[in-house]
Amino acid sequence: MATPLVSDPLWSIIEPLLPRPAAKPKGGRPAVPARAALTGILFVLRTGIPWEMLPAEMGCGSGVTCWRRLRDWQAAGVWDRLHRELLHRLRDAERIDWSRACMDSSSIAAKKGGDATGPNPTDRGRPGTKRHLVTDRRGVPLAFVLTGANVHDSLPFEQLLDAVPPIAGRRGRPRRRPDKLHADKAYDHRRCRRACHKRRIKPRIARRGIETSQKLGRHRWVIERTFAWISRFRRLVTRYERRLDIHHAFTSITCSLICFNALQGRF
Repeated sequence: MATPLVSDPLWSIIEPLLPRPAAKPKGGRPAVPARAALTGILFVLRTGIPWEMLPAEMGCGSGVTCWRRLRDWQAAGVWDRLHRELLHRLRDAERIDWSRACMDSSSIAAKKGGDATGPNPTDRGRPGTKRHLVTDRRGVPLAFVLTGANVHDSLPFEQLLDAVPPIAGRRGRPRRRPDKLHADKAYDHRRCRRACHKRRIKPRIARRGIETSQKLGRHRWVIERTFAWISRFRRLVTRYERRLDIHHAFTSITCSLICFNALQGRF
């Protein structure tokens, strides 16, 4: 029997975060159950198929129904809350390693354009989106920022650092700053180092023309592995969504599922 896309442990975390369905005083067709709609959303995310090709035999309703649930739950802040909740559980289980963090970015093609897109210099100027990511020492995604593919890696540096939410644990105050931050030469700017010192983070950024990337690569390989995990979700290999909120929702869900795997001890 195939493993369900929405397992019982995962559903027990997500269900309390979902808004209550609106009442229908005039009756009408019963709404598709939330768990069924979520199954359809994850199926599209994992396989990358168009919404209209969602198999009816899955019992998830139509692709339009699942898309609307994704949109409405994104507007309600469900996906960001889910990511924060899983990070809280990971720290409570002492599975977030704050001794060092890694930062990097990855660009993908944006077929239909939209917000947070720009000419990709590595793809002959075709429209693209850049995914900026920061992880802990083990590769757990702590935060991400989406920009156009033509935005330099160093520009959203402070925004990405500040996007890491305060994460409470079993004991001690909520934490959001690692001890060290490893990054490649794209971040070799004084303002990036000043931003780290301001937040009491020790920067370990490769210096252009002085250091090779091989030494820092001993620590930064974990974020490359996380990008590879994200690419397993076929809907994120290429950006098909014109709307930024939908693409942000898919990215947030993917980071949450990686955190859930870490919570289950799968890496």
